[in-house]
Amino acid sequence: MPGFKRQTLISKYLKVRDASLAIAAPLSAEDMQIQSMPDASPIKWHLAHTTWAFETFFLKAFVKDYKAFDPAYEYLFNSYYNAVGEQYLRSNRGLLSRPSIERVLDYRHAIDSQILSWLNETEQLSTSQLERFELMLNHEQQHQELMLTDIKHALFLSPEYPAYHAGSNEDYPHSPMSWLEFEGGLKSVGAHGEHFYFDNEGPRHQVYVHPFRLASRLVTNAEYLNFIEDGGYQTSKYWLSEAWYNIKEQSIDKPLYWQKKNDQWYQFSHAGLVPLEPNAPVMHLNYFEANAYAAYVDKRLPTEHEWEVAAVIKGGEGEFYRQDSMLPRAIKGVSLEQMFGELWQWTSSSYNAYPGFKVKDGAIGEYNGKFMVNQYVLRGGSVASPSGHIRSTYRNFFYPNAAWQFTGIRLAEST
Repeated sequence: MPGFKRQTLISKYLKVRDASLAIAAPLSAEDMQIQSMPDASPIKWHLAHTTWAFETFFLKAFVKDYKAFDPAYEYLFNSYYNAVGEQYLRSNRGLLSRPSIERVLDYRHAIDSQILSWLNETEQLSTSQLERFELMLNHEQQHQELMLTDIKHALFLSPEYPAYHAGSNEDYPHSPMSWLEFEGGLKSVGAHGEHFYFDNEGPRHQVYVHPFRLASRLVTNAEYLNFIEDGGYQTSKYWLSEAWYNIKEQSIDKPLYWQKKNDQWYQFSHAGLVPLEPNAPVMHLNYFEANAYAAYVDKRLPTEHEWEVAAVIKGGEGEFYRQDSMLPRAIKGVSLEQMFGELWQWTSSSYNAYPGFKVKDGAIGEYNGKFMVNQYVLRGGSVASPSGHIRSTYRNFFYPNAAWQFTGIRLAEST
């Protein structure tokens, strides 16, 4: 962890905190109140929870005789930290009409003022304090992505399909899919070094990877539409047993946010309901749908280690990390597109601990470790991920039926 640079930390703090407010800015108080499903949270709750995290893990921990802004907030805005105390029921967050959004903004302002005072008055932050500060900044960035995905799902449920913002037309030229070959062998994966990474990204260790091929780009809307029109949702052989039961029970026959009107396909976006762009990468698919499509085209999803081997920049000593790049990269004369910042890409890897992983003591130890069951790893970040937040080692994770995040498909095959 780099040394204590006061103005750098203050600048980063203000930038991250302002970004959350910018996401909320286009929304009304009513917009910020709604909760569309238990997996999503109201925008107002996100704004309060991220503030509660700074208050709880810094001001309460390090400021002598600190007096809480409102003692009730420890219960209302604690997400899942059992070591801190009880939590308000997650599925009922949309029922919290009080505190008002005005009160939540007052809360943010008050905590911001005290955090800035603490940073200015503290002569030197310890390594553990610096690490915790970086964690809380990245924690808020995670919630910024959730804010964008949660409000999209909420607005989609309105029959008027309202827009979050005006949007713009993005051109997606046709790009032929090609296959990039990667040699097998013993590979080093996982995070290391002084840059920030979440605990679940390490420790760095070696894995054996068999030779494989990776698709040069993500699967498109047009390609997935072929799957639909060819009876993909009605053909059991493509689906895992649990998935087949789910799509039949819930009458699912298309991706989340797709709508067909007068024989034309549309997709709900932050700009409202727009015509489906054939060459754009298909998005908002759950693991079951991604796996079924891969089976349909006689391919598979990559493992998370295959994805990371393909994504890192090789050179020098060890392997280095791409912090923030959406640009194609040439490998053996072929362009590897959309690895970062387009869509989270499902892998076939179950979310579990790397060898040597240890849960940290206290509430901070509950951040990632206790969720390592029944979920799958995604890689690469998305258009909703904050700039600079994504690394080649970043391990996102969701349950296999989750589709409201910006998720897509990159195919792989063994050689």
